[in-house]
Amino acid sequence: MTDIQTLYQKAIKFAAKRHADINQVLPGTNLPYVVHLSNVAMEILVASQNTKEFNTQFAVQVALLHDILEDTKTTFEELSQEFSPEIAEAVLALTKNAEIKKENRMSDSLNRIKQLSKEVWAVKLADRITNLQTPPQLWGVEKIKEYQKEAVQILNALKGSNEFLEKRLQEKIIAYLEYCITSHNQN
Repeated sequence: MTDIQTLYQKAIKFAAKRHADINQVLPGTNLPYVVHLSNVAMEILVASQNTKEFNTQFAVQVALLHDILEDTKTTFEELSQEFSPEIAEAVLALTKNAEIKKENRMSDSLNRIKQLSKEVWAVKLADRITNLQTPPQLWGVEKIKEYQKEAVQILNALKGSNEFLEKRLQEKIIAYLEYCITSHNQN
């Protein structure tokens, strides 16, 4: 069995290169996108220490690769060959389907996530926890409200999957809402 450090390094290097190939950065910053990916993986690593019967090796790889199909030219087949069909399936479930109406994409993705292991659910929770930072300055009030509403949708849909991450997301949703109210009132 390969150690988690080796799996982490392989996944983060693969993802970093693919996201860098398209010059992807964190919205509203010049930070490389790999910062987001490593933050999601960090949430998974901490959650794994607080969760019984958790496949950390699988979840960390999925966390590092979760946006690769949605954002880069990487194909499902490539991901399946480079990592495993199970990892590729998990990443595909976490990928919003651009073929359907925008307002249905999150529900569709959540339904596909719920067909898979709790580790995939955990990656979705960790992704939204990580994304509930200070919103990019270019986002308007409506986009911020919609993002917070989606976070509540994610939390409700994935209830019962990972108590530790659910609690973290709940706290982040409250803090995000307080931030939005406070900053909106100052403008």
